[in-house]
Amino acid sequence: MNPIFKQGTSPLHRLVLVLFCSALLIFFDHKMASFETFRGYLQSLVSPLQYLANTPKQAMTWASENITTHRRLLAENQQYRLNELQFHEQTMQLEIIKQENDRLRSLLASPLRSELKKMVAETLSVDSDPYSHQIVINRGAGDGVYEGQPVIDALGVVGQILHVGQTSSRVILITDISHAVPVRVKRNGLRLLAAGSGHIDRLNHNFVSQSADIKVGDVLVTSGLGGKYPEGYPVSTVSYVSNDESREFARVYSTPIALIDRLRYLLLLSNEEPMSIFAPKSQKVADDPMREVPNSTNKAAERH
Repeated sequence: MNPIFKQGTSPLHRLVLVLFCSALLIFFDHKMASFETFRGYLQSLVSPLQYLANTPKQAMTWASENITTHRRLLAENQQYRLNELQFHEQTMQLEIIKQENDRLRSLLASPLRSELKKMVAETLSVDSDPYSHQIVINRGAGDGVYEGQPVIDALGVVGQILHVGQTSSRVILITDISHAVPVRVKRNGLRLLAAGSGHIDRLNHNFVSQSADIKVGDVLVTSGLGGKYPEGYPVSTVSYVSNDESREFARVYSTPIALIDRLRYLLLLSNEEPMSIFAPKSQKVADDPMREVPNSTNKAAERH
């Protein structure tokens, strides 16, 4: 009678056979390198599968690096923009400082007689009244400022101190309608009176004889008469002369040499030596230099 299930080799025998074959393959591969070519073929066959299995990881690494690089570039670009703005701002500040330094150098190099002392002042405010040409400066009685003290800029005469507070003072400009200054023609010494017209670009010269030797372009300087302004400082340049024979006197106008509409730094002239041209102001409470000034026609005679 034939059995239903035929019994084959036992598992133990199979294991022993497999181990024996493995040992033979290892021996021949180690001693004789018999499977190098076959191993190369197998490696070539498996390589595409390895690349395919490694593709997701490489894709994620590439995406992560690109996203990080893009963010870093955006951050660096933003920082560069901020740095550029800061550099532009610093450049503008340096340009402003350079301009102020140039103005101060020009101011300190202005013509000055040896016996006169000078003190630098800075404009604090400008009178808003269009009929009153006055400014306020940051020097006062605590710095040795006094009423009637002449004031110039780097180019010429600006005006004189009108009122003095403890830490600030009010300056009346030569173009104010109530101000006048004795001048002379630099070319021939002809004496005139330069009166303010109420316009920052014009001075009036009244009572000039028709036969007076004065021409457009003549430079007018302080004559020293009256004792207010030292002699020889530039005041204005003659801009208009009308010799109308039907009038008793000639009409003569001149343009101030000082930059009346762009005053920033000023020089205060004095016969008394100040503590320092950049002396710190007193910290005491100032008298109000902004009080109203009477617009009297008699002021012109008093100030020259």
